[in-house]
Amino acid sequence: MAEDEIPILPLDLEPSLEGWDTTCIHKTTWQTPQARYSDLQPIGVGAFGTVCSAYDLKENRRVAIKKMIEPFGSKDHAKRAFREMHLLNHCNHENIVGLLDIFYSPCSSPDKNFDVYLVMQMMSSDLHSLLKNQALGDEHIQFFVYQVFRGLKYIHSAKIVHRDLKPNNIAVNENSELRILDFGLAREKDEAMTGYIATRWYRAPEVMLSWTEYDDKVDVWGVGCVMAEMLTRRPLFPGVDHVNLLGLMLELLGTPNEEYLNQITSESARNFIRTLPVHNRKQFQVYFNGANPDAIDLLEKILIFDPNKRISVEDALAHPYLTKYADPTDEPIGPIYIDPTKDADLNLEEWRKMIFKFIENFKPIDRL
Repeated sequence: MAEDEIPILPLDLEPSLEGWDTTCIHKTTWQTPQARYSDLQPIGVGAFGTVCSAYDLKENRRVAIKKMIEPFGSKDHAKRAFREMHLLNHCNHENIVGLLDIFYSPCSSPDKNFDVYLVMQMMSSDLHSLLKNQALGDEHIQFFVYQVFRGLKYIHSAKIVHRDLKPNNIAVNENSELRILDFGLAREKDEAMTGYIATRWYRAPEVMLSWTEYDDKVDVWGVGCVMAEMLTRRPLFPGVDHVNLLGLMLELLGTPNEEYLNQITSESARNFIRTLPVHNRKQFQVYFNGANPDAIDLLEKILIFDPNKRISVEDALAHPYLTKYADPTDEPIGPIYIDPTKDADLNLEEWRKMIFKFIENFKPIDRL
């Protein structure tokens, strides 16, 4: 080949190594083993990774592959990456995405940064995309809400709080089967939780008002916001900032009583609410006009400021709205999760070695 015939590769695309394919996905370079994955197709970009679909030649099925974004950008990034892969490997449930495989870029070593790829079950869409294209019938909404709560029962019984439930993080397929995904913000349940959680529109009020004093009821709140969106095809609380978000909540749910306000540990938060106009709780049967009365009743039990009075996952599964699908004998609980990163104070190099070792020792299991 003459010098002027040498092909010009895209700027961010490196030559393929033997046994590996190099592909440009979402303007990032992907390197995948030829003997295992083929036909990569872009799906989307999230906060912590880019995702494509691929054909798994070994298992004869399509899968989703997530390439983590800068897992070694800082020690906090590395810690989050290790926690996410550890969580995904821990969970094995029909309504939760699981870790089928994990691999790193070729020529990787624990002494230098490398790309990390997570392989999970392939789902054809998510609730966000679905709601943009069609209205859901009541039976579909029941089935979806039931599956989310069924997945949450497993997660919460394992002492895991997802902390970022929203339509984009709820995947569905053509059979209306559903899986909760994206555990990038999930944490082991603890007495003191960090405040940075959830996309703003789906953020529970106790996170904004108490910041670190919340529990797994934040996920129940998230289900309520998602369920309301399925009924109306629009976000329930599309706040542009925290103040606007709280105002929208007060307009629909009414000003909380003094009993609840006195539970808020932040004096500034209490005083701020008291300066706002007083609102009465709106009638849900009017606001959600035409919805199944049982759906409205369940929403009224979810969308409550006080998390102590908010319905539990177990009671939600037993609610009349979900009776058609409920089966207590087929709603498994999960093994207790112990976060290996919780008290770990490692530097970036140590986290990189931990991740490298995890991938080296990974053994896939039969996933539900």
